[in-house]
Formats: sequence, structure tokens, C-alpha cells
Amino acid sequence: APADGPTSARSTPTDRYWLHLLLFALTVVSTVYVGADWWAYRPGYYATHDETVSLLMGTVNRAWLLDGLRYAIPLLAFLTVHEFGHYFAARYHGVRTSLPYYIPFPFNGIGNFGAVISIRQRIPSTRALFDIGVAGPLAGFVVALGALIYGFATLPPPEYLLDLPAHEALKAHIRQHGTFPETPPVPEDGRFILVVGSTPLYWFLSQFFANVPPMYEMYHYPVLFAGWLGLFFTALNLLPVGQLDGGHVLYALLGDKWHRRFAQAFVFVLLFSGGIGFMEGVQQSLRDVSPWLGRSSWILLAAIYYGYLYKIFGGTDRRTWAGLAGLLGAVAVAMTLGATGLGWTGWLVWSLLIIFLVRVKHPPVLRPQNLTPGRRVLGYTAIAIFILCFSLQPLGTL
Repeated sequence: APADGPTSARSTPTDRYWLHLLLFALTVVSTVYVGADWWAYRPGYYATHDETVSLLMGTVNRAWLLDGLRYAIPLLAFLTVHEFGHYFAARYHGVRTSLPYYIPFPFNGIGNFGAVISIRQRIPSTRALFDIGVAGPLAGFVVALGALIYGFATLPPPEYLLDLPAHEALKAHIRQHGTFPETPPVPEDGRFILVVGSTPLYWFLSQFFANVPPMYEMYHYPVLFAGWLGLFFTALNLLPVGQLDGGHVLYALLGDKWHRRFAQAFVFVLLFSGGIGFMEGVQQSLRDVSPWLGRSSWILLAAIYYGYLYKIFGGTDRRTWAGLAGLLGAVAVAMTLGATGLGWTGWLVWSLLIIFLVRVKHPPVLRPQNLTPGRRVLGYTAIAIFILCFSLQPLGTL
């Protein structure tokens, strides 16, 4: 039968509930472990709070487990509500879809690779496409915002960080002044300091609360960090390209022509930022080996850009060469002006996924429709949420 037509009971995929529950349970365990053992690890505090809890696999420190849950609960609530937003919108329109598949992974610093649902037929109309695309980000954003506000409202004083291992310069400043230092301390013993990027919404909310940690220490606050991750993932899903949620919204709002223009322009922004981050990191590393290798990093960046632009424009033409020259020139000007706050190498990786997997262009729907006024309001609300949650440099190191 056609993808959007009726199917027999034999050919209709069924949910394996045991698999969804197993993946969810493994994701809970993985995320709790990462939250407690990486982002909130406080051995001094656990030593003085040594009560244990018996679990299936043995006993764990109760305070350690609570730190893990403070991170895991808001993050998994965000992921769950986001995916079920898509799920219920699809069911409302009669589109066959799976329950969420959670992806546990304890080695990426987050504890999971999110969750996905499988749409089992082609989405039939513009309004259905819009509703399914916008429901997940809007629903998930409510949870992320709630976690962020709760995290800000329950912030402990700076002395909370005295229980962390290392961080000696930071702890010395807190002991002496009772506040966070205005500038980041020098990394100790070759360690690096992770800095997460502020977003317009995060910055705005931070103005109303006391004891707000600097961005280079925020990840030690489990609820606050989970809320920040919710904003980060919301922004990634709302990137206005291809078949991401933001691409669905923009395509439904503006149509194919303007979606294609905005999507290509935004990918150029990501490539520009990724190029700056690439040159800052790779050029210095190569220059330490040889001055010639440092200069050759421009050739490597040009090759990466050319491959991306070739795919975007479907071959080599004037647009490909003009885009290559424009991107290289913009990166060179930005580096000359010292605009280091604009670069993140990770955008080159995301651009790779977007261009070769998600695709920049959005495929046509079966039945084009105009959106209702209420849907248009929700669409522009989603765009505003994207702007509030987006950071051009979401991660960095010192």
C-alpha cells in the first residue's frame, strides 16, 4: 500500500513495549550516573553524608544518587515531553508513529543521545507537518524553562563548590571573599575548564537571582545544567533547516522558496562560526609543529568548505565559488579583528550532519495548505524561542 494509505494489520509495525521500557530504564541509569559522577561529583560532601541506598546492582551513596537524580529527572522530563509532543500531534492527525526510543550512552558527558520517534508514513499535509514539527519544541521548552527557573531559585551559596575536587584557585577565592571570581582562574596542571555559552533567555533569567555561578562553573549545578541543556537541545531542534523541527515550522510558515533561502543563509552562518573555531584550534596546533603547517590550515578549511558547498548547490558553479570566497574572506576578517567569541568548531560537525543527512532543502508535502492564524502565531513563537535559546558558541574551553 502507499506510504500514506491504509495498511493491513500484518504490515502495520507494532510497538515493542518491552524495548521502549528497557531503553528508558537504561537511559535513566546512564543519565543518573553521568549527572552524579561527572557534573555534580562532591566526594567531600559524600564522605560526611555516607548513608547508602540498596538497589538491584548493590548499594550506592544516597547523596550521590540524589545528585544524579537532580540532573537526570529534569533532563529526561524534557526529552520525554518533547518526544510525546511529536507523538500526540502525529496521532491527532492519524499519522502512524512509534513510541519514543531513548538512546542511553554514558560516555558522551550527557548520559544519552536523546530520544527519537519513528514516523511510519509520509506526513500528508502542511498543517499536519507544522503541528507535528512545532509540538515537540514547544512542549519541551516549557519543561526546560521550568527546570531553569527552579535551578536558579534553589541555587546554594558559592561555598557549595568547596566540596568539589581540584578547583583549588576557585575555592581559595571563595574562602577568602565568599563570592565567585570575576575572571576564570588559570587551569591547573594542564587541565581545561569547560565553558558553556550563555543564551539570551539564560542571561535574562540570571539577572533576577542571587548566587548565579559563572558559565565556567555552571555545569556543577545539576538542575541548572539540565535546564541549560534543555535550551540547547531546543535550539538544535529548531535550527531552520531541512527536516529538523525548525525546518518544518519555517517551511509551513513561508513556503519552499523562502525556506530554502533562510536555510542556506543559516547554514552559511554555522559554517562561518565553525570556520573561526577550526582556525583558532587547528591553526595554532599546526603552527606549534611548523609555521608552514599553520598556513596550510587555510587550505584544509577551504577543502572542507568546498565539499559542503558542492553538496548544497548540487555541483560546482558560480554560487559554489562565490560562497567559498565569501566564507574564507569572512573568517579571515573575523580573525583579524579578534572576533574569537563567534567561533565554535562543533558547527562544522553539525553542518556535516545537516548537509549530508538532514539536508538543507525541505521535501514537498503531499497536500499544501495555508496555516490558520493560530498556527502562524505558534510558528512565530517557535522562532522567538529559537532566538532566545540559541548560542553561537555553546561550548568552549579555557
